[in-house]
This record gives sequence, C-alpha cells and structure tokens, in this order.
Amino acid sequence: MIIICVIIGYSWMNGDVASTENTTDNSGEEEKIEDDSEPLRNFSKQQLERFDGKIDENTEEVKPVYLSLSGTVFDVSNARNFYGPDGPYEVFAGHECGVALAKMSFDKTYLDDISGCKSLNFGENNELENWIEKFTHIRCYPIVGHLIPDEKIPDASRVLTKSDLAANNGTGETPDGYATAPIYVGVGEKVFDVSFGGVTFYGKGCSYELFAGRDVSRALAKMSFKPEDTENTSILDLSEKEIKVMNDWIKSFKDRKKYPIVGVLEK
Repeated sequence: MIIICVIIGYSWMNGDVASTENTTDNSGEEEKIEDDSEPLRNFSKQQLERFDGKIDENTEEVKPVYLSLSGTVFDVSNARNFYGPDGPYEVFAGHECGVALAKMSFDKTYLDDISGCKSLNFGENNELENWIEKFTHIRCYPIVGHLIPDEKIPDASRVLTKSDLAANNGTGETPDGYATAPIYVGVGEKVFDVSFGGVTFYGKGCSYELFAGRDVSRALAKMSFKPEDTENTSILDLSEKEIKVMNDWIKSFKDRKKYPIVGVLEK
C-alpha cells in the first residue's frame, strides 16, 4: 500500500522549516479526511463522531460518513442518502451501531456499545453478521480503521519514560482490537498516540517519522529536524515565540486532531 504523506503550510529544508503560505494552524499538518491510499487507522469515539456527513464548520466542505460495526469502521459515504444528514439511518453516522442494527432498533441507547456486541443472543448475532457481510462484500464499503473503546485507551495520567516512548514508535505489536500499532509523540508534558489519525504523518516513510516514539517538544517548538533539536528534550532555553509554537502544536493535537492523551512525560 502506498502511503501519501502531505504537509501543507510549511516546507522542511536543511533541517529547519520555512513558511511557504499562510496557515491557520502552526502544527504544519493538513488533515486528510478521505484518501483511498491511506492505511488503516485507529479511531476514538470522539474522533469517529466527527465523520457524520455534515458541513465542516472550519473548511465548509462536506465531511465523509463513517460508522462502526463491532469495532470495524466503514466509510459509507457512497450511501450518503441513507446514512448522511436527513437520511433514514442518519442516527448511525459517526457511531458504533452494531448492537442497534443487530436489534433493528433506532434507540440511541444502543449506540457506541462495542462490548454489547459480545452479549447478543443467537438471532441478534446472526443479524449483526449479516450486516457486516453486506457492508464488506455486497456494498463493498471501504474499511478505514478500527474504533477503540475508551476503556482500551491507556490512562492519560500514567507516567511514561523515554524508553516507553521509544517502544511505541509504530513498529511494535498491534494491540488487540487496534488497526495499527501505537505511535507515541511527547509534546510539553503530554504524550499523544498519533496512530489515531496521524499514521500518514508519523508512520514509516512519512514526513514526521523521525518524531515517532520521542519527546519532540523542542523540535516542534523550533520547527526543526536538526539532531541538536530532535535529540535534545530541554525546553528551558526556548524563546516566548518558540514556547507559543509548541503550545500551538499541543492545542492542535488535543482540539483539532483529537489524538488521545495516553500519559505524561517523566520529569
């Protein structure tokens, strides 16, 4: 599978980054919502909810329509008339809906319940399998990733060492239920798992691969790939402007990308 890595707003040259056009975000990333060449990704519940087929308030573009069946996330944009806004199944857009479809119910209490798929009765389980078969082999909706329940995402308060980060650089084992191996990136005091939508930036062969499994607070603050910045984790001598750039990255990771916080950096 060919992975296309895109960086909009900045051009990395000679170890540093030079601005090439205006951008509303200092992160340097331009999110690619829909691309057939993208690898499978992990989704949090909060991220999946974004793909509801409505108009994006920031870009004013129509968003794709994704939904999850027993944790497998499908792109059902081709059936927008069913699952998109004003469609008969729009309640399912951006949600795990395996239990609801197995029970043939529009009751919202059945949404976002992956664990409930394991406790279905025989008939309901057959109905769920029929839906999965239909989505996969009849309608041929693209599979774009896996939905990871909140309880399976590591505790945001746990303390992670440099070795812990290095062990999660995207090349390790893929945890049960995940679509791809975790990719940890440390910024400021927080550690984010950027495998939840950032594989095409931080995965193998991509533009930010060097940052995978590292504390890159200094490198991002300085917008630099130089070894003296990527291998140095100190931010004590950063200027106010550089601190602001680092904080902009943190804000983008949390609020725009919604990468899960999976720990805090060891002091």
